[in-house]
Amino acid sequence: MGDPIKPELKDRVAIVTGSARGVGKVIALLLAECGAHLVLVGRNAAALEDLADTIEQGGSRAAIIRCDVTKGDEVKQMVTKAEAFAGRIDILVNVVGGTRSLAAPIWEISEKDFTEVVALNLTASFLTMAAVLPKMIEQRWGRIINIGGTFGLRGRAERAAYSSAKWGLRGLTKSAALEAGPYNITINCVCPGMIEGAQFDQAGEELAARADISVAEAKGRLAEGYPLRRISTPQDIAEVVCFLASERGRQITGQDLAVDGGWSI
Repeated sequence: MGDPIKPELKDRVAIVTGSARGVGKVIALLLAECGAHLVLVGRNAAALEDLADTIEQGGSRAAIIRCDVTKGDEVKQMVTKAEAFAGRIDILVNVVGGTRSLAAPIWEISEKDFTEVVALNLTASFLTMAAVLPKMIEQRWGRIINIGGTFGLRGRAERAAYSSAKWGLRGLTKSAALEAGPYNITINCVCPGMIEGAQFDQAGEELAARADISVAEAKGRLAEGYPLRRISTPQDIAEVVCFLASERGRQITGQDLAVDGGWSI
């Protein structure tokens, strides 16, 4: 058998925040492979140049827009530039997020740290969604995919700020889906668990040190905690995003879709 059929997104225009590396980069590449043109958004525009070159070599167009998505004025300017790039905005993928290495019980979290984590994981998505939805409503077509996390499906000790934000992102997704549904716009939340990459490598190293075992054995033990006995890859997340962005996912909205090897069940 040949390669699987990719969802058809020919000439759709997609904004991807946090696309410089990791899952965001893989999502952007797969959207381009499916025919979409990309607006790559981040605070470090230089880091996106190679990605933009790769996308354009594959036949799609790519624009780089520097933006801190936690700041409303910058987000509005970014969306104006994105619309000028290709005349429309069809897809928004909110990948920006993270814990900012904040791991502490709630009574040790400062107000500043809590606010920053919530801004990165929740407020940023609110700002980008509010900015693109008027254009999508005008078009009577749109797809918004927010990247949440399984800590937004289950509580997690020492991750109160991050977990709170990801739970909030689910509420934002559902409320917006109800409001935008009559305009042929779907809004969903994809919730990855552990993903292969730097964080998984670090988790493996930390377990190896605690248990006095090899890193390879430690990673194997971590994988055994998942029903499917494997850790998700960035490609696993990107495939789901592209499905939801296509016509194949047109009847799915307001949903939390865990892509976590069964960890959250």
